[in-house]
Amino acid sequence: MGVSTLAGQDPEQLLRLAKAGSGPGLGQLLELYRGYLGLLARLQINRRLQARLDASDLVQETFLKAHRHFGQFRGTSEEELVVWLRQILATTLANLVRHHYGTQRRDLRLERELAAELDQSSQMLDQRLEAPGSSPSQRVARREQAVVLADMLGRLPEDYREVVILRHLEGLSFPQVAGRMGRTVDSVKKLWARALAQLRDSLGDSS
Repeated sequence: MGVSTLAGQDPEQLLRLAKAGSGPGLGQLLELYRGYLGLLARLQINRRLQARLDASDLVQETFLKAHRHFGQFRGTSEEELVVWLRQILATTLANLVRHHYGTQRRDLRLERELAAELDQSSQMLDQRLEAPGSSPSQRVARREQAVVLADMLGRLPEDYREVVILRHLEGLSFPQVAGRMGRTVDSVKKLWARALAQLRDSLGDSS
């Protein structure tokens, strides 16, 4: 199922199907959060490990754990599901950090810290990418806004997506972004402006 088809799915309807025991329903439900979780995982990999690791592998492991433990999920809303998935991602990330640094014992403090940072990154996605003074579209209001914005970000051209992530979500200065992207500061500023315009046009089109 493609991204555009998945985007039209009602997550709470899929959630009801999954809780009724539908394996395909659960698979389609989780797929709605691949872009969102992948973005959060990328931010943590860059911040914590400074390593060339693939965020998609972390998301896949998160989905496997979500499938395995879905019977323990007691929520009924997309909001509760997103919090639950972030917690699984935090545990998965904590295991990766422990492995990276060669420690064996589970670190609950690290898991709580990662969960808080993932929540903060999700809020930043809302606050830093929403157009000032704009009202959320009906679709964004109905869905978890950070999830929808992550999906829209994922559909931008690669250089547009990169400049927005580096500038807004990793918090780099324009000179730092220019260094990471191998561009001049002036070209990065122009690229950033075009990327934000396209992202906000997409947000308007979803209403």
